[in-house]
Amino acid sequence: MPHFGVPNQGRRQRIRDIAQVNWRRGLFRVWLLLSAAWTMGWVVYLIIHGIKDGPQSSGELLAIPVLLVGPPIALLLFGIVAGGQFAASCPNNGVERYAARNPH
Repeated sequence: MPHFGVPNQGRRQRIRDIAQVNWRRGLFRVWLLLSAAWTMGWVVYLIIHGIKDGPQSSGELLAIPVLLVGPPIALLLFGIVAGGQFAASCPNNGVERYAARNPH
């Protein structure tokens, strides 16, 4: 039975548009979750350690920002570089996207 009021040729395009995944946004959200988990885990550990033993030296206080912020930033930079290398290995990626958006 035909679907009245819904053109068949536009339906496939709409399904294709819905099914597309924005990998950059998705991986950024995964990075945010992992970074928050990393930071919260270390903050809890440092609070428990601080209550139990207290800070031993001023060097420990200077290492805390590096411990909390360093690995998430390193992972973000790695992701940016890996994404750039992946995009560079697909030479027709930009041309295909332009042609799909602007059919003449």
